[in-house]
Amino acid sequence: MNFEIIIRPDEGYYMGGTFVFTFQVSASYPHEPPKVKCKTKVYHPNIDLEGNVCLNILREDWKPVLNINTVIYGLNLLFTQPNDEDPLNHEAAVVLRDNPKMFEANVKRAMAGGYVGQHYFPRCA
Repeated sequence: MNFEIIIRPDEGYYMGGTFVFTFQVSASYPHEPPKVKCKTKVYHPNIDLEGNVCLNILREDWKPVLNINTVIYGLNLLFTQPNDEDPLNHEAAVVLRDNPKMFEANVKRAMAGGYVGQHYFPRCA
């Protein structure tokens, strides 16, 4: 079972953005978590530039009682409360931790379609 979802945060740094995620649900579900990737290139501490997502319930904290809705809720939470303590994009995590105003400016630049450092981000807002 493969499908896509769209997340449009209505608050926080990523408000107004449109982010597409792919889900691959194996035959082992619910004993294994779905594989989730972000198709939208995003400047985010918990999503790397290849779209890999760092969300604890997709790894060590997965339990068979959790479901797809729980994962979607967790993805929404990543956008309203990015976590600089468990990063995949270490550069973004350092900026979030040390200079939140610069992080906010970087997110806005990336979402509008522009460069953050050496990386170009297509418009997603």
